[in-house]
Amino acid sequence: MKADIHPTQEARLAALREYDVLDTKPEAVFDDIVNLASAICGMPMSIISLVDRDRQWFKAEVGMGTRETTLEGSICSHAILTDGFLEITDTTTDPRTLDNPLVLGDPKLRFYAGAALTTPDGLPIGSLCVLDQKPNELTPLQRDTLKVLARQVMTQLDLRRALHEAELLRKEVDHRVKNSLQSISSLTRLQARRAEHPGTREALGIVQRRVDTVAALHEALYRSATDGMVAMRPFVEKVATLISGGAPENVSIQVDVADAEISSTQATALGVILNEFAANTFKHAYPDGRPGVLSIRGECEGDSILLTCSDNGVGLPAEREGGSLGLPVMEASAHQMRAAYSLTGNSDGTVMKLDFPADC
Repeated sequence: MKADIHPTQEARLAALREYDVLDTKPEAVFDDIVNLASAICGMPMSIISLVDRDRQWFKAEVGMGTRETTLEGSICSHAILTDGFLEITDTTTDPRTLDNPLVLGDPKLRFYAGAALTTPDGLPIGSLCVLDQKPNELTPLQRDTLKVLARQVMTQLDLRRALHEAELLRKEVDHRVKNSLQSISSLTRLQARRAEHPGTREALGIVQRRVDTVAALHEALYRSATDGMVAMRPFVEKVATLISGGAPENVSIQVDVADAEISSTQATALGVILNEFAANTFKHAYPDGRPGVLSIRGECEGDSILLTCSDNGVGLPAEREGGSLGLPVMEASAHQMRAAYSLTGNSDGTVMKLDFPADC
């Protein structure tokens, strides 16, 4: 006989929909559970069955060879009407199952035991069951094990839903952050165009590049795995592209950086350093407007990265050594990323070196 509609059917179905699991691909963690249930209970078949409005759908199964059946063939729809566990030792004698099409025909089910899959709010959405083609009976240990495994199914479903919700939230935050950074960058660019004093335009240009660097870091983090690591080469290349937007026409930028993973903290500090070095180079290195090159090189040496920024300008005159705010900022940022830092200059140009730990 077809099972009665659950007393809280609409709430139950709404809870099932919230898990967003129906018609999804097989997943190893659920396959492992049905295989374990089958082995422990000594049954040829085991199913994680989710009872929908007009069907029962199997998230995982062993021995059945199908992913869903009608409710007329569903014994699990009876299981969700119990207090949490249903065992039918002989389906041909129980009024709930004696006319079931899966009992009368293939696969000729004769035994059923199922533990309800219950949400934290107490709503049953399906069951973890084991089945046999001959009458049978579980031991007390097997019954308890089936109940424990059913709770593990719900733990995995809850975790799966939480991860999905976290991903949706991450996308929403990413969208809002990108929009905010773009707005700040656009406003800064607009103000720089309207500014009359060259010093104001230069300062706003530096601010804009810093904001764009933060946006580049945000994008790198969003595209990375959830471990908060950043691929150094594309990040530095992106920062270099942003820097080149504010470079004088006579200065070109060259980048050659190895593949390596760096932390978000290191990437943040590195972005600041690159911006400050470039700002100093653009302002001081080529006072006569001659062609010049700003070079960024990075190579792995064991577990460390040696990153070198250099220009072929006039070197480090006294006013650059002591009067630039950018130099203390670079030193502080180097300390933040746990880098050995050096800055030297002569008539052939200025060289800044960073030696810091990374996953090369």
